Amino acid sequence: MKFINDFYKTFVLHAVAAHFNNGLLPPAFLFLCLAIFMHDPFFERTVIHLIIFAVTMIPVSFLSGVRDWRTKFHGARAAIFYRKMWLTGLLFLLVASAVLIRLNHPDVLFHKGVLTWLYVGCVGGALPVVVLLGHYGGILAFRWKQMNG
Repeated sequence: MKFINDFYKTFVLHAVAAHFNNGLLPPAFLFLCLAIFMHDPFFERTVIHLIIFAVTMIPVSFLSGVRDWRTKFHGARAAIFYRKMWLTGLLFLLVASAVLIRLNHPDVLFHKGVLTWLYVGCVGGALPVVVLLGHYGGILAFRWKQMNG
């Protein structure tokens, strides 16, 4: 019972939801590269599963982040918060676009064309976005820890 109480008191939904995306999208890009270089559709099937999970977690991460911003930082107007919001919107746009392309064109990766490059660009473009989101989140977590010491 102590574990459950401790877990309830210390659980941070935003950290869990954000780490989902940070943990799913780099392997999605890795499997995409493997699918391209090895011409193996099974690797690419893994990509669609990973990005579907990621796109469902982005709104959870965003909403829980806004809630934490309002409660922990009292809705402070600072550029870092707005950057994180903008980047989350960009991440959702990239990953949702990749999901839509892939679901509407299941063999998009193996029919070289504009959609192939768009699909690869959306999945690959998500990498720097999650890196920046994690970087800014780390800065905020460090500041919050310093403030509450």
